[in-house]
Amino acid sequence: MNGPAYRQVAADLRQAIERGEYPEGAVLPKITEVAQSYGIAKQTAREAIAELEAEGLVEVVRRRGTIVRARPVKRRLTRSRQVFRDERGYYFDPTAQPWNALEPPTITWGPAPRDVAVLLGAGQDEDVLIRDRIMGDTTVGKAMQLATSFLPAAVARGTRLAERDTGPGGIYDLLEDMGHRPLAWEESVGARMPTPAEAGRLGLPKGIPLLRIVRTTTGPGGTVLEVNDTRMSADAFEVGYSVTRHPSAEPPR
Repeated sequence: MNGPAYRQVAADLRQAIERGEYPEGAVLPKITEVAQSYGIAKQTAREAIAELEAEGLVEVVRRRGTIVRARPVKRRLTRSRQVFRDERGYYFDPTAQPWNALEPPTITWGPAPRDVAVLLGAGQDEDVLIRDRIMGDTTVGKAMQLATSFLPAAVARGTRLAERDTGPGGIYDLLEDMGHRPLAWEESVGARMPTPAEAGRLGLPKGIPLLRIVRTTTGPGGTVLEVNDTRMSADAFEVGYSVTRHPSAEPPR
């Protein structure tokens, strides 16, 4: 074998899964069977399975063994570069429009993550208002996304923004009522691995990253009023958008 033995074994098992030899829900050979088949130690076989688990291909279930994970059909989040509005206020994605908070928001004060603090123009140890929400389908209680808003203390302290119930229209209507109108937004899309708490809230198996949409809200003059960090399963959702022709790409007549 070239390279570490466990990686060669993991590569073989990965290819077998991709070929359909082990379909979704199938049980892989036991650790002892993998070790015997490849002439390797049981610990090496465990490391091979651990690599597949870290990739999100399998999950180890007690008393059942190593199961090939079912991969959900991804739902597309169509980012049309528009903001919409319904009776509850502004929203940014028609797919998520029916979702509601599964529990009251958690309100705390503390430092923002470093990348968010940079967007807010806040110091590394500077307290900001942090509003955490878990959004999803209230009929089944399933969490679909985690949404955290970070607001500068100069904007939020001593206002209704720091209360659980910000009234009709949420924080954006409240910000505009406070004189910060008209609001403007921009977004960036990225990914990262979840923390244990995030994985637990979203029910993510090992190896599944977060799809992360960071939205910056600004007021007149470009003052940053809020940074919203929305996270969801990258295994269940993808970002889509239409592609239009620039005048430079028009076909010749």
